[in-house]
Amino acid sequence: MAATKDYRLLCLENPLLDIQAFGDEALLEKYGLKPNDAILAEEKHLPIYEDLLNNYDAKLIAGGAAQNTARGAQYILAPNSVVYLGGAGDDKYAAILRDAVKQVGLRVEYRVDPKIPTGRCGVVITGHNRSMVTELGAANHYDLEHLKRPDIWALVENAEAYYVGGYHFTVCPPAIQELAKQAAEKNKPFILSLSAPFICQFFKEPLDASAPYWDYVIGNEGEAAAYSESHGLGLTDVKEIAKALANLPKINTQRKRVAIITQGTEPTVVAIQGEDEVKEYPVHELAKELINDTNGAGDAFAGGFCAGIVDGHPLEEAVNMGQWLARLSIQELGPSYPFPKQTYSRQ
Repeated sequence: MAATKDYRLLCLENPLLDIQAFGDEALLEKYGLKPNDAILAEEKHLPIYEDLLNNYDAKLIAGGAAQNTARGAQYILAPNSVVYLGGAGDDKYAAILRDAVKQVGLRVEYRVDPKIPTGRCGVVITGHNRSMVTELGAANHYDLEHLKRPDIWALVENAEAYYVGGYHFTVCPPAIQELAKQAAEKNKPFILSLSAPFICQFFKEPLDASAPYWDYVIGNEGEAAAYSESHGLGLTDVKEIAKALANLPKINTQRKRVAIITQGTEPTVVAIQGEDEVKEYPVHELAKELINDTNGAGDAFAGGFCAGIVDGHPLEEAVNMGQWLARLSIQELGPSYPFPKQTYSRQ
């Protein structure tokens, strides 16, 4: 096979160090946490990160949704295929993050803020419940200046595809727009994840500004419903929402937009701009006892899908690659992928 160039996929979002551990009722009570919840940390929660590191058998993962996706794409692609951008601090948490990504072969170029701590997400697992406490920290301070720095912009120009996680709409929309414009100008795929219902509801303006540049838009059924509601589409059928997303106005007319909506164990729905038929791709069944943790399944799907697009596979194959990686991920603890590494083969 001909050698491919390095760092063909460039990803942008908010890096977090996931610190996850099995806890108990007493730990939840200590920090006033609900067993199954996701919150932003307040002052009273801040000691939990050291507590989990020092007093529990914590597993450390290079997290943040798009960093999970970037790791997933790199898991499948040839070495040195993926570079990830975001904001981090200059502290031990950043050092742990860098070590974690180095182990899986992901290149990161963080905007380092010496005054603000690296973003962290404490995860307390009790039974099948997960309580997540996030402090965005330096991830919240990414800026356009870093993206436009000559060495970073050279990576942007070199890349063959871009993936942006929707959580970045809360941080630096101008950086998203710059990547989107570059993609359209150079006819490179721009792949966006809707990420969460609240992005569609409360960050509608920057989301809509990026929409004309989407070549691929990925969401789950909850995000699709939130998009429909917040944009007054009056649609509840996932296939109809996918079709509406696919047919939004588009700047780069050399590529038809593709909307992909995942639905957990239900079929993945795919709509293509200008086409009447909405396709459904069944998810391969996995025995319940093999499912360990569904957190990060969507990030894993996006990782496999991006790998497929970057390697030039047909759309159907890229969807299958996404489903394959998600299937591997849910058998692990947290948004992780098994080692020794498994090689993709069509299911």
